[in-house]
Amino acid sequence: MYAILDIETTGGKYNEEGITEIAIYKYDGHQVVDQFISLINPEREIQPFVVNLTGINSSMLRNAPKFYEVAKRIVEITDDCILVAHNAQFDYRILVTEFRRLGFDFNRETLCTVELAKNLIPDQASYSLGKLVRSLGIPVTDRHRANGDALATVKLFKMLLDKDSTKKIIQESIRLSPKLQLEPRHIDIIEKMPSATGVYYIHKADGEIIYIGKSNNIKKRINQHFTNTNHKSKKIQIQATAVTYETTGSELVALLKESEEIKRNKPIFNRALRRTIFTHALYSFVDEDNYINLKIDKVDGRKKPITTFSNRDSAKSFILKAIEDYNLCQKLTDIYKTKRSCFKYDIKECNGACIGKEPTEEYNKRVEEFIHKNSYKNKNMVIIDRGRDIDERSAIYIENGVFKGIGFFNLNYQINNVDVLKSFITPMENNRDTQHIIQSYMRRNKRLKIIQLND
Repeated sequence: MYAILDIETTGGKYNEEGITEIAIYKYDGHQVVDQFISLINPEREIQPFVVNLTGINSSMLRNAPKFYEVAKRIVEITDDCILVAHNAQFDYRILVTEFRRLGFDFNRETLCTVELAKNLIPDQASYSLGKLVRSLGIPVTDRHRANGDALATVKLFKMLLDKDSTKKIIQESIRLSPKLQLEPRHIDIIEKMPSATGVYYIHKADGEIIYIGKSNNIKKRINQHFTNTNHKSKKIQIQATAVTYETTGSELVALLKESEEIKRNKPIFNRALRRTIFTHALYSFVDEDNYINLKIDKVDGRKKPITTFSNRDSAKSFILKAIEDYNLCQKLTDIYKTKRSCFKYDIKECNGACIGKEPTEEYNKRVEEFIHKNSYKNKNMVIIDRGRDIDERSAIYIENGVFKGIGFFNLNYQINNVDVLKSFITPMENNRDTQHIIQSYMRRNKRLKIIQLND
């Protein structure tokens, strides 16, 4: 659990500042669950440059509560939370100083979004809150006021969690939050899970990830892990003390994240999974008569496939549909093995490519249309899918036929050029598994929105 906050102060000498405004958003990693926003009477003068910067003056604070009047609420809302702030060292020092004046030892773990951003979003022109969020397309209002800056920090932290592909933030959070480790019963964990699409991470007591999975209903899937009686499930049940998750909205994003996270983290209970998630592929070649032939075969790493399949049956179903949709020849797709004409030609449903009757240009044009439709080789495009909220969408970015990464954007935020797109894309590895996942998903979901980008 995180307490994301921003503080405005009077300015002045080091450790003599007073708080004039505070905003705290309690954030569970997915949504804000509580908040506290208040002006505070600092009982001291505000420096003129601070008045000009924030717009907060002494007359505005005359009837505001003093710090001791809101101290209990601050303790309660930050209890068992990691404090998150932009330049956390400053905000934490100010809070500790105010509590010390009351004779109270205020002690919390902290995370700084400046440090996190420098690590996860390198090479930015500036890491000041205003300039950073603007460059990332994050809306900010009431700049230099506690609520406006705290809300911007919430949105920035959400993006940083998305970009934290190594899961260092979450693993560190679990180590720092013992209550997450010490759930006495699995039912307590299940109750906290959402009935949503996403990726989940099962941890043992020291925060180490022992299993990663994907589900269209995380709550249901975690329940299965804790109730199944097979050997692996029993081992997971013994070691599991916490489950974290990332909702993705999009099943495709969940599949891609699951694949990459397993490869990166190598959880002990994922290692038994087979190395590849596909066994067969569709290849093309030109025969001696210059016709493009299609052939289903076992995956061969030395060849570049048009697309891949989990098994031979799904590959065969796919090519049979292609024969119908594109009026392809059964013989030249390796479905009807013969030295003469194919069966469809005999019943006048094939134009005769199998016996050299149809011109190669005409036949090959249809085959090339089919290949272009089912391969993203050399294409620059974005697949738009569901987001985590109703006003959000996910983006899967492919550049020159290479999968580059995923991101989320608000519906009000237009993807009008590649630079805008790249600003919110989290880079991911391109490999044969990701290609298979994307192509399989595109075959199953014909109504996906795909934006073709200019070269």
